[in-house]
Amino acid sequence: MTTIDKTLLTASLFEGFWDRWIVHGVSYHDLAKLRHSIITKEHWFKTWSELAEEKYTMAESIKKVGLVEQAEFIYRTAALYYQLNQWLIPEHGGEKLDWLKQSLRVVKKADQLSDYKTEYVEFPIDEHRYYGRVRIPNNPKGVIIIINPIDSTKEELFSYEMDFVEKNYIVVSFDGPGQGETYTRHGLKATRVCWERFVDMVIEYSSNTFPAQDIFLFGTSSGAAWAIYGSSNKKVSKVVAVSPAFRNEEIQMPDYFMERMFAVSDEEIIPDYAQINLQGPVLLVHGKKDVMVKDEDIYGLFDNLPSGKILLKYEEEGHCCNYRLPEIRTKAMEWFQGKWGVKGEF
Repeated sequence: MTTIDKTLLTASLFEGFWDRWIVHGVSYHDLAKLRHSIITKEHWFKTWSELAEEKYTMAESIKKVGLVEQAEFIYRTAALYYQLNQWLIPEHGGEKLDWLKQSLRVVKKADQLSDYKTEYVEFPIDEHRYYGRVRIPNNPKGVIIIINPIDSTKEELFSYEMDFVEKNYIVVSFDGPGQGETYTRHGLKATRVCWERFVDMVIEYSSNTFPAQDIFLFGTSSGAAWAIYGSSNKKVSKVVAVSPAFRNEEIQMPDYFMERMFAVSDEEIIPDYAQINLQGPVLLVHGKKDVMVKDEDIYGLFDNLPSGKILLKYEEEGHCCNYRLPEIRTKAMEWFQGKWGVKGEF
């Protein structure tokens, strides 16, 4: 079986496969159109592209009658559905790039309707180009850098971006090595060294561009691991790390996922926490039903974090605490502002 075949089989058999996409904006109603039939690559592409086109047409229509805010959201949903098509394909370029460009085109339509300024940024690191987006409110409270999981793009996590910018945070989000435009356009694979340079440079860019603002990091899964790495940077004020990934050979990942990882990286890319000079306060978030991150790994990491640390636990949540993410983002912003957070566990 190919990687795509294994991905489609997993999508057909396991409800949990869809949690990530549901919390990022896929509707249950739309998902039902795919799930109630045998999923093939062609059917996947056809279903999500048709649904994306429906959403796009709907957004165009309601924009014309002045429902701008609603139109913006529906454009972003349409772009997410195109993301599902590019995401299915592990290899960079070609068809994957075509679907990604479709998504980016619709994202820009949404950005044009937004009350918040959007800047599209590219910068070089070691002869490679990295692609990012920056959302800027009128009276910012600080800068939140979103560090995305290795298997996600900056556009997929639009709900995070919207929550933060609507609360007057500048939002910086880049596709790192092995991710999104950075990978799909140029085939840049992920390595630990590349990721270290990338995180360092995004922090440096944010500090130089917005020197008057405090810098905060927010990451989930492998993105949370790299957010913790970023806490070693003195320019970072606070870090939120949701379900940070660990190097743990005892954890068995699904075949389709491992093969997708091999497509974008030839090595283990999770940082070694023991080698990080941990400095800044970290809000660590853990779902007690997480089968990808062991309790003892989380507690061991928490014990080694510096002062100001907090451990927030959710008894009923799994990896990334998907269905509590809106609450977690709200708590994160309150913590950034110093509204709560006595040292300890919650």
